[in-house]
Amino acid sequence: MSRLDATPPTLVLTGGQVLTVDGEFTVAEGVAVRGKDIVAVGSDARMRALAGPGTRVVELAGRTVLPGINDSHLHGAAYGMTKPPFALAVGHPAVGSIADVVAAVRQAVRAARPGEWIVGLGWDPGYLAECLADPRRFPHRRDLDAVAPHHPVCLTDFSSHMVWANSAALRRCGIDAATVAPAGGVIDLDADGAPTGILREAAQRLVQAALPAPTIEQRRRAVQGVVRELHARGITSYTEPGLGPGGTGTLFGGLSTDNWTAYAELVADGELDARVSVLLLPAPMGGSADDLREGLAELRRPRSADPRLLNAIGVKIFADGVPPNRTAWMTEPYTGGGHGALCVHGATPALQVDELREMIRVAHEAGFQLGVHVTGDRAIDTVVDAFAAAQASAPRPDARHYVIHGDFIGPGGLARLAAHGYGVNMNPAIKWTVSDLMDEVVGPERSACQWPVRAAVEAGVRVCASSDAPITEPDWRQGVASMMLRESKATGRPSGPEQCVPLADALRAYTATPAWQDFADDWKGTVEPGKVADLCVLDRPLLDLDPHDVPDVEVDLTVFDGRVVHER
Repeated sequence: MSRLDATPPTLVLTGGQVLTVDGEFTVAEGVAVRGKDIVAVGSDARMRALAGPGTRVVELAGRTVLPGINDSHLHGAAYGMTKPPFALAVGHPAVGSIADVVAAVRQAVRAARPGEWIVGLGWDPGYLAECLADPRRFPHRRDLDAVAPHHPVCLTDFSSHMVWANSAALRRCGIDAATVAPAGGVIDLDADGAPTGILREAAQRLVQAALPAPTIEQRRRAVQGVVRELHARGITSYTEPGLGPGGTGTLFGGLSTDNWTAYAELVADGELDARVSVLLLPAPMGGSADDLREGLAELRRPRSADPRLLNAIGVKIFADGVPPNRTAWMTEPYTGGGHGALCVHGATPALQVDELREMIRVAHEAGFQLGVHVTGDRAIDTVVDAFAAAQASAPRPDARHYVIHGDFIGPGGLARLAAHGYGVNMNPAIKWTVSDLMDEVVGPERSACQWPVRAAVEAGVRVCASSDAPITEPDWRQGVASMMLRESKATGRPSGPEQCVPLADALRAYTATPAWQDFADDWKGTVEPGKVADLCVLDRPLLDLDPHDVPDVEVDLTVFDGRVVHER
């Protein structure tokens, strides 16, 4: 603080381990806050000297202070609507078998009104006992028909890239043997040509679009519930990766424009206690460049009453599917065959590549940051090449485009991202969750290379880490441990240990680098004077803690905009 501004701080945290996550990863003993801003960082003696009669002083007693955590890929509205009363929980470990799922649906049917939809989320074939016992066994509409013959059932899997529906749902949505899946979608069929009830990628919306839509008020309540949960986890910022007309057909419209409306109303009413960056979703999965143009014209870059709370900064495009569903576009075949494919409009792979490049060009030339969902190595190379081509045709300084997920990105793709100053947003907790399943999908050698975090850091690529909630819980602590250990949730065995990174790199991926992704690194993401007072206090010293113990760390205090919003 300067002598000209000697007003005492409103809050001082001191006597601890303040990890500033600045460029040098400086460690201090305390931090002082005045109003909404950090005004000083330094020694315990200096912080105590700054405190005045009205200053709240928090004695850290060795505890750690971090910048407020930024989950840089978290479907906040959709996550809120995966919980009761919106949806039934049918995920691992709540259910461990098809029989368990069926039992949960049976119970929901008993409580439902006649003909009411039964909706659930979270099932994972990698944890269903029947699928593990017999690889040929997969969830089928008949499993659900036995307990819900007259109630339509829609169960979205853990990845949100696959739906399991019963016969009543297929009938209500007009899906039969003659139905053609949307571009980029797959309807699984029996040997006799009838739908099994499994709909993948873009085909999901044939069912999800028929579900009853929550009201704006219900969406507001769902978001506020999520924000309270995030505060308890030390999270003060997150990215909503896709809101717009392209999300109309998603589960409960979880990616629809209605959610932007809910967020904007919360900001206008002073009721949003988080910083939310938004990627607009003008086109659906399986969409085209024309869809994207039409969606952008409809959205017209919506504005918010406070861009530091809600800001539309980019555009999301879906390039391919996900590896567990064998829909990521890969150079080498999956075990059992097949390469996956792009999920954009086009009758051939070549036409799809052209369409994807055009979509990226249109969004780039419109002045948006691009976040492209892409997971297979062949698809990633296509996207990175399209980024470079768009930049060459319409140069833009500091566009900050990035690859979302980037599961199987290779050295060439990383080098090209680094050369242009672009980034990658990875999901370490998903790696922890599915590494054993991926051994079976792509083989152990390729599975070990999934999400090569260390290679990306060493290549000079800006790496963000995120939960992709509701795909995993929004728990950055598990993400940090996963980046440091690369272990499997199921077995505890390492998967690609050469891709481990130290604590400093893992923390940057949840704080400083997401602030860069948000175009906000000049005012948030580190604990430095002049930055906003978004802080997270942990219950113990984090430096030198065994990585295996990081998931057990508790969040004692969360500060947002200078205010204590969570205290354990």
